[in-house]
Amino acid sequence: MADGQYRFTQASGQQYYSQFNNTRHSSQRPTSPAPQNHRRGFPSDTTSPSRSPRARSPSNHPYSMYAQGHAGLNSHGMMNGAGHQRFGNQLNLNKYSHHNPHQHNQHAQTGQDGGHGAHQGNFISHQHNQSGGASAHFGTSHLQNGAQSNAYSTAPVSQTEHWKKQIEIAAEIRSLTHAHPHARNASSASKTVLPGTSTGGAKDTNEKKEERYRTAGDWSDDEMEQSIWTEIDMGGSNLRCISLQLFDYYPFLTKLYLNNNRLQVIPPEIGHLRNLSHLDLSLNQISTLPPEMGMLVNLRVLLLVDNKITVIPYELGNLFALDMLAIDGNPLNEGQLSVIVEEGPQALIRQLRESAPGPDPPRPRDWIVLDDTDSSPDEKFQVISFNILCKIAATPQQFGYSPSQVLDWDYRKELILQEIRSRDADIVCLQELDVDNYNNLFREMLARSDYKGVYWPRSKTKTMSTEQGKGVDGCATFVKNSRFIILDKQVIEFANVSINRADMKGEHDLFNRVMIRDNIGVVTFLENRSTGSRLIVVNTHLYWDQNYRDVKVVQAAILMEETQKLAEKYAKWPPTPDKDKIRFRYANGDKEGEEPVEEEIQNPVPSMTYEHGTDIPIVVCGDFNSTPRSGVYEMLTTGSLAGNHRDLGTYKYGNITKDGVRHAFGLKSSYGNIGELPFTNYTPGYTGVLDYILYSTSSLSCTGLLGEVDPEYLKRVPGFPNLHFPSDHLLLQSEFKAKAPRKERKITEVDFGPQKENRRN
Repeated sequence: MADGQYRFTQASGQQYYSQFNNTRHSSQRPTSPAPQNHRRGFPSDTTSPSRSPRARSPSNHPYSMYAQGHAGLNSHGMMNGAGHQRFGNQLNLNKYSHHNPHQHNQHAQTGQDGGHGAHQGNFISHQHNQSGGASAHFGTSHLQNGAQSNAYSTAPVSQTEHWKKQIEIAAEIRSLTHAHPHARNASSASKTVLPGTSTGGAKDTNEKKEERYRTAGDWSDDEMEQSIWTEIDMGGSNLRCISLQLFDYYPFLTKLYLNNNRLQVIPPEIGHLRNLSHLDLSLNQISTLPPEMGMLVNLRVLLLVDNKITVIPYELGNLFALDMLAIDGNPLNEGQLSVIVEEGPQALIRQLRESAPGPDPPRPRDWIVLDDTDSSPDEKFQVISFNILCKIAATPQQFGYSPSQVLDWDYRKELILQEIRSRDADIVCLQELDVDNYNNLFREMLARSDYKGVYWPRSKTKTMSTEQGKGVDGCATFVKNSRFIILDKQVIEFANVSINRADMKGEHDLFNRVMIRDNIGVVTFLENRSTGSRLIVVNTHLYWDQNYRDVKVVQAAILMEETQKLAEKYAKWPPTPDKDKIRFRYANGDKEGEEPVEEEIQNPVPSMTYEHGTDIPIVVCGDFNSTPRSGVYEMLTTGSLAGNHRDLGTYKYGNITKDGVRHAFGLKSSYGNIGELPFTNYTPGYTGVLDYILYSTSSLSCTGLLGEVDPEYLKRVPGFPNLHFPSDHLLLQSEFKAKAPRKERKITEVDFGPQKENRRN
């Protein structure tokens, strides 16, 4: 734990020896964090020009605190009540407080709980003990910041268990009045830790991680910077303000102690510390909490004891993981205080979340033009890819920061359909659409907007009854019937294809890792009614867990290999009969509020032919659950991946790990033209790019993109879904233009006429 410039002088592994024979007692402030001034002739209570006069100690006699016959109690020492492995001679401790160590169990506890050794694992995590009836040499009712503690604390009429807990925690907080108490306690614990044990500061790699978000996983391999320290203790430092660099340069912090200072304002930039799990702002002069604190969704402990807070803002309802909100000593309004007293702090957080008005709507996402050259509208088409978050996956356990209204499917489905219809793309690829909602809602509702659908659920529906299979999600591709003819549709079941590959027979990793995943890809073969050009559309959803990056590579490799086989088949596909190209007249009906318009019937155009499968334009959409640094992205966009790529690890998958992976489609991410979006998935567990729309650069060019979400809007939104975004994934939309077919160059011999002999004149 970082504790600034203060360090302890005891060398590692050395025992502390008391200074009992020292009889000099220089005047000093008991609570000053600075090294002591040993010059004589200056009174200890001389007022500093930078701080208010300190409160008087209960006694001016240096030994009066031992009036009960205690010889050796150090009020600043970190004691665990047993062996007394102590700190060294600290720079800012009083000389008269160094006495011989003693055992606490030899003294009767007066008005106390028999020692605080049990508090080592609680919210405060300190080891501060007092035994007997001794009193500290400073008054616990007087704080270093000049204010009297518990100024607003009023005991409720009913002493509930929730409020008793508040009082206990507040008492512990008020006992930590010296500088950097948590850093000192952490240092003490690290010196007494036994080999093979943990002090609680390091991450326990064997501890089972709680999966709160669907994309949660260990993304830290290349995505996050790691630090050897994650905690800062600035308690008792007499701070009046906080440098904004703390929030900009240390986003990895998990614990931050700012207790016992003179802070009046907490900067809104505190919302940048989204990894915080413990925040102590107690014993300050704070009157309001910034709404940006609602971004700290990983916070489990928030200590606000002895401030001037009257209202907890709605935004703190996002703190679904909060276990303790210590609020004693604040003039909190009666309504919120009564909820904490009767039902506990979690009930208040839940109430704030459910009653919050929600953020203001974001500004519309910009449309980014990449190519503004004039071209025929018939040559252009737009594609949407959208993971809509399956109905059964949107649970409070997965998305605890979202109000129940937002997670309700009746609310989300309307928002999803509204966004799809408003974007009016020619092709819509959806992931995580379940069987029931495809058959009974989306197919019918989107048909009214001229869409025809192709759908397959994940493979496990084959082993379920019809009723059980209704909730299984899959991939759906919708196309505008007025623009395209559906020539063919196929499903690629990754597990089924892999088990039938001759090169993978007998591979144990295949059975243990790939076969048990039921992800799929859906391939749709289209023909443009206006131009006769053909198009392959691939829609997929790869496995989500980041610990199975090898599985994702295998799934993506199978997807491209099977698509390449289908493309060769489609290159030989016969021309479409003219009668199939004619769209029904008045198929779209009349739009509400518009006069009927006579439709123009186009004459059928001949179908285009392709010599090779890779000549056919292709668009690959989906939730790949893979970042731009992943092996999946590298393989898709470069056309190859080495068999020993780090994402494959040491696993064996036949020719994939023996010879590597290759495909000849020449794909590029449409958003790669702008360096990808800042994110396509937005949750507290992970914020980054996982979804893509890829296209073949030899036959298509990208002319436009739907831009990012308003950054200002995101400053107070910890994650999706919310009132304005129905899924944890963003809708992606790209516009493409077909390139003219490449013609083979014919080699012609130049005829220079009859050759004449060179003559010399």
